[in-house]
Amino acid sequence: MRPTSDRVKEALFNILPHDLSGIKLLDLFAGTGNVSIEAISRGAAKAILIDSSDKSGKVIRENLRRLGFTDRATVRVAPVFQALRSLARQGESFDVIFLDPPYQRNWVKACLEAIERGNLLRASGTLVVEHSAREDSGAEYGSLILTDQRKYGDTWLSFFEHKAVTISAE
Repeated sequence: MRPTSDRVKEALFNILPHDLSGIKLLDLFAGTGNVSIEAISRGAAKAILIDSSDKSGKVIRENLRRLGFTDRATVRVAPVFQALRSLARQGESFDVIFLDPPYQRNWVKACLEAIERGNLLRASGTLVVEHSAREDSGAEYGSLILTDQRKYGDTWLSFFEHKAVTISAE
C-alpha cells in the first residue's frame, strides 16, 4: 500500500473542481481510500473503491465508518481488471476515475485500455492517473486522450478526457 502523498492529493484537488457535489467516483487501487474520502468530503454523491488487498479493504471500511461516509461508498476487494469487467457488465459509468496502480509494474496502459473498452468514463468525465515519472502513460486510448500532465517529484498526475466531438456544419 502506497497512499497518495498529501502533496499530490492537495495538487489533485486544486486541479479538480472544488465542489464535487453529485459526482460519482471510481477509485482503483484505492489503498487507504484517502482520495475517495477527500472527494466525498467535497460533495461526491457516490464512490466505488477497488483494491485487491483484504488489508486495504479493512482499512478503507474503517476509515469510512469513522468519518460517517459508509452510505456514500462501496468497497470491493477484488483484482482491478476483474472489477473493471464487472462494472462494465453492470453498465456503470463515472464522472471521475482515479487510477493509482503500483509503480513500475506497467499497469497504467492496460488499465486505461480496460477503462476505455468498458466505457466506464462518462462523456464529460475526467480520468486521473497517478504514476511514476519512469512509466509513460501514453497519450490516447480509443476515445480517451491525454489533456494535461503535472509532475510532483517522482510522481505524475496524467489527466484523460474523451475526445471532443466536433460537428461539421454542412
